[in-house]
Amino acid sequence: MLDMDQQIDTFIARYRELAELLSDPDVISDTKRFRQLSREEADLRPKVEAFNHYRDVKEQIAGTKEIIAETSDADMLDLAKMELSELEDEETQLEEDIKLLMIPTDPNDDKNIIMEIRGAAGGDEAQIFAGDLFEMYSRYAEHQGWKIEVVSASPNDIGGYKEIIVQITGDKVFSKLKYESGAHRVQRVPKTESQGRVHTSTATVAVMPEFEAIDFELDENDIRTDIFRSSGAGGQHINKTSSAVRLTHEPTGIVVSMQDQRSQQQNREKAMMILRARVYDYYESQNQEEYDSERKNLVGTGDRSERIRTYNYPQNRVTDHRIGLTIQKLDRIMAGELDEIIDALILADQTSKLEALNETQI
Repeated sequence: MLDMDQQIDTFIARYRELAELLSDPDVISDTKRFRQLSREEADLRPKVEAFNHYRDVKEQIAGTKEIIAETSDADMLDLAKMELSELEDEETQLEEDIKLLMIPTDPNDDKNIIMEIRGAAGGDEAQIFAGDLFEMYSRYAEHQGWKIEVVSASPNDIGGYKEIIVQITGDKVFSKLKYESGAHRVQRVPKTESQGRVHTSTATVAVMPEFEAIDFELDENDIRTDIFRSSGAGGQHINKTSSAVRLTHEPTGIVVSMQDQRSQQQNREKAMMILRARVYDYYESQNQEEYDSERKNLVGTGDRSERIRTYNYPQNRVTDHRIGLTIQKLDRIMAGELDEIIDALILADQTSKLEALNETQI
C-alpha cells in the first residue's frame, strides 16, 4: 500500500519527466506523441500545484509546532496556536481535495462530442420526444456557451425526428454529457392522442467523443466507400449529382451514410467524423463490458439500451434511475437546466471511483 506522500512523489516524478520529454526535439517532431504528452502534462499541472501547496502547508505546520514547543511568550503562543488550528483545517481540506485529484481521469473529458438521438418505442410520440430531447440539449449547450450543429437529421411530419445527429463543441463537453447515453423514457399524454391517456415512449441517446484523425486513426483499407445520388429535401443540388457517401467499416460492419452536405467531399468528411466516433465507441463498449463484469459503475454502463431516466409530465417529475435522483421540475429540465442532474451524476461517479481507489490501497 502506498501512502499519500508516496503517490504524490509518483505524480511529481512523472510531471518532471514530461517536462523533459516535451523539450526533446524527437518528441516535438512527432506531432501525435507531442500532443498526447502535452495533454498529460496539462492534466497533471493542477495536481502538482495542489501537491506542492499541500506540502508547503505541512512544512508550515511543522514550523508552527516548533514555535509552540519553544516559545514562552504568552501572546506569541496564542497566535501560534491559532495559526496551527487554521493550518490543520487547511491540511484536512487539501487531503480531501487531493484524493479527488488522484482519481483517474477520463482522457476524453476535454473532447467535443457526436450525439445521436433516435425515436425508439412508441411510434410518432417517441419521435416527437426525440425532438424534445434535442431541444433540451440545444438549450443546455447554449447555457454552457457551447456550439451545437446538426450534422444529419431525419425529421417526421409532426415535429419530431426518427434520428438526429449533432456535433457539440466547446469546453469539456464530453465530461458533462457522457452520462446521457442510454434510453430516456417519457410518460405523458401524446400530442397525437385524443382521449387524454398517458402513454409511455422512449428515445435513445448515444454520446461519443469526437476524434480527429491524429487522435484515432482508421485504416483506410478497412473502409469501403460507396457513392450514390442524394434523395429527399436538401436544395437544388439533390438528385443532380452523385454526392451522397456511404462508408462501411468492414471489421465492425458499422455503416455511415451522409447526404446532407452540398458536396461529395463535405459528405465524406462528415461521414468519416461520425464513423471514427462510432468505431471508437464500439471498441470502448467492448472494454467497458469487460470492466463492468468485474465491477459495475455506480452511474451505469452508459449502454444505450439501458433505461437511465424517466420524464413524467403529469407530475412535472424527472427521475434518474442510476443514482435514485428525483427532481420535481421537469419544465425547467426540458428548458435546458440540466446542471442539477449532471452535477449529481459527476459526484456519484467520483464517489464510486474514490471508493475503488481506496479499496486498492487497503
